[in-house]
Amino acid sequence: MNVRAEQTAVKKRRVWLRLKQSAPLYLLLAPAVIVFLIFTYAPMYGVVIAFKDYKPAEGIWGSEWVGFANFLTFFRSFQFWPTIRNTLVISLYTIAVTFTLPVLLALMCNQMHALRFKKFFQVSTYLPHFISTVVMCGMILLFLSPSNGMIAKVLELVGIELPNLMGSAAAFPHIYVWSEVWQHLGWDSILYVAALSAVDPTLYEAATVDGATKFHKVLYIDIPSLIPTITIMFILRMGSVMNVGFEKAFLLQNTLNGSTSELISTYVYKIGLVKSQYSLSAAIGMFNNVINMILLLAVNAISRKVSENSLL
Repeated sequence: MNVRAEQTAVKKRRVWLRLKQSAPLYLLLAPAVIVFLIFTYAPMYGVVIAFKDYKPAEGIWGSEWVGFANFLTFFRSFQFWPTIRNTLVISLYTIAVTFTLPVLLALMCNQMHALRFKKFFQVSTYLPHFISTVVMCGMILLFLSPSNGMIAKVLELVGIELPNLMGSAAAFPHIYVWSEVWQHLGWDSILYVAALSAVDPTLYEAATVDGATKFHKVLYIDIPSLIPTITIMFILRMGSVMNVGFEKAFLLQNTLNGSTSELISTYVYKIGLVKSQYSLSAAIGMFNNVINMILLLAVNAISRKVSENSLL
């Protein structure tokens, strides 16, 4: 027992010594942790209204407990399957396009040897990322207007009439996804460009000596070097499958394309803030987050078994 007590005491002294040595770093980290706790974790107690018939006059704890009634209301509503379908279609479509193209762009940038052109190309692809969502949606509406839009005017010169794309339910997912590509393609490639810059140059030199072409270098050096980063980014993306940007979908939404543009995020806004059904909107949001968490854990576990790359 004395030996165990001494070992425990030694471990405690070591831990205390490490904490003491790292005290300045923890002090620098403290403001961020405090802000995170106050604005992220502290408000989480409010999720209890998903299980109550919340009334502002009675408060969170004074409102009647209804259990899973709000969840059942959402599951039985006529908007359940359409919102789930629309969210998954746009989310998976976005992941399929915006997850692969940044990798290709990074590989292409890595093959550019003219430094000035490379910098110009990277900056020009990064800049659209800094356009606000409101401005971006305004630009889309102006460009795609069938009466006085820029594209419509250009097509008129060759005798082609632009259809009302913003009023087309079938066109909405494509407009949403490819405008995302244009805005965020360059910015999303930064991480992959950084990963490629860390590749040992001697690998390229050895491949050149062995007679490897540029294609072989990309295939056998660049892509394997990117796999760990790609895996982690894919896991994170799958953890937000049900979270499609509210602002853009809401600003581009209208009565004509509503059948494909009504997402979970826009539906929660209309139910919670417009119709003041706070408990129902909280239940929908909680259901959405639970699905995201399950997907994140599942994809992370699969990745750990298959490739040994995971978040934990």
